[in-house]
Amino acid sequence: MNQYLKRVLKITFFITAIVLQVKCSSSSDSGSEPAPPTPVPPVTVANEVDFWLTKGDQSVKLQKQTGVLGFGTSANGYASIEVNEAQKYQTVDGFGYTLTGGSADVINQLTSSKKNDLLQELFGSGESAIGVSYIRISIGASDMNATPFTYNDLPTGDSDLALAKFSLDPDRNGVIALLKEILLINPKIKIVATPWSAPLWMKDKDSFVGGHLQTKYYEVYAQYFVKYIQQMKGEGITIDAITPQNEPLHGGNNPSMEMTAIEQTNFIKTNLGPAFKTANITTKIIAYDHNCDNIQYANTVLSDVDAAAFVNGTAFHLYAGDISALSMVYDAFPTKSIYFTEQFTASTGDFKGDLKWHLKNIIIGSMRNWSRNALEWNLANSGSFGPHTSGGCSTCKGAITVNSSESLERNVAYYIIAHASKFVPAGSIRIGSNVSGDLNNVAFITPEGKKVLIVENDGTVNTLFNIKFNGKWITTSLDAGSVGTYAW
Repeated sequence: MNQYLKRVLKITFFITAIVLQVKCSSSSDSGSEPAPPTPVPPVTVANEVDFWLTKGDQSVKLQKQTGVLGFGTSANGYASIEVNEAQKYQTVDGFGYTLTGGSADVINQLTSSKKNDLLQELFGSGESAIGVSYIRISIGASDMNATPFTYNDLPTGDSDLALAKFSLDPDRNGVIALLKEILLINPKIKIVATPWSAPLWMKDKDSFVGGHLQTKYYEVYAQYFVKYIQQMKGEGITIDAITPQNEPLHGGNNPSMEMTAIEQTNFIKTNLGPAFKTANITTKIIAYDHNCDNIQYANTVLSDVDAAAFVNGTAFHLYAGDISALSMVYDAFPTKSIYFTEQFTASTGDFKGDLKWHLKNIIIGSMRNWSRNALEWNLANSGSFGPHTSGGCSTCKGAITVNSSESLERNVAYYIIAHASKFVPAGSIRIGSNVSGDLNNVAFITPEGKKVLIVENDGTVNTLFNIKFNGKWITTSLDAGSVGTYAW
């Protein structure tokens, strides 16, 4: 056999062997399905950020969202809010409302079970509670009482220099009784108390509207505060702070009293401060308590060394001026605290507009400008926006409207405060966060170490954005006019 044939036979033999091997393999697998590919487990992302939302159109109100928000590093071109816990600012004392006499009246009209449910919701710490941690009350009546009064009202021409007729009785069954129920729910709640007017016999006009405190009664009026704090303490109610006068530059309310910056400075340094010191009262004295358009008032009080020694800080409202005024005062007097104590939502307002403006200015704005608290005005009133005094605010809308003994509704002020109070307890610290475009925001770290970011979309369109923290970020979005609270 020649070499050519040998080579052909060898190749043929090799091919035949391969074919037989393939056939045998096919025969052995006959009737069986091919093995399925090994499944790849799905990638799961754990939720790391809780997101609570309120929309300006009211379709969503303080609802926890179900979407998954997990931190990652996938790049995108969206705007970013970076939270920096290394940047620390002021400690937060709390968020809340003014518990007016009118508020107490309408809340006390609820059935026992309905009232208890409401108080637990407002001041409790459960999943359905909003955790209000700071309230303001009036010393005597405010304009959101049915009638004006003080704790030492006398017939015209009489006086009571020893304050022998001083009595908390006008508030005993209203504000005081309700405060005791609130304190059972939250014994650590902070209370700031403020007079709308001194007793008429101390004023230079026989009227609840306007007028000034007569100089000759400065000392007895200081003792009026001492007696008030001591007797409230006797009721089991600790007053954390007072301001000497609500809106001292507005004498047209009922009740009201004017007190110039010089008058308040002299009253504090000569009478009120020393009276507190002598009586061993540790209640804070907070000056001013009026609008952001007049920082000179605060500067006058704090520039007086003798008055400033007794003053913890200054309080503001925002019916005039700009919220940045708080930082101007803080920058000038950084050892003194800043407070925000009142802003009302009106019956003539709309939910979306009020939600945006108040979150931007009162919650986010006051906090970014060093305030230790943020308070909306009246906690509750009736469907007709009462009770209020003759000449008092007839358009102030409570956070709660009480319609009947079994019926109530939550208004925009409820959600304004809840977006902070539910997530940022007393003792939290404001931390760094940048404002990006229309996304107004403020960030905190709680005593338990949780980070909280409140964001308000002040723009006109839905906005996608990142929340960055420690080199990673989540991507989320807010509709125009919506508010989100993010916690992780």
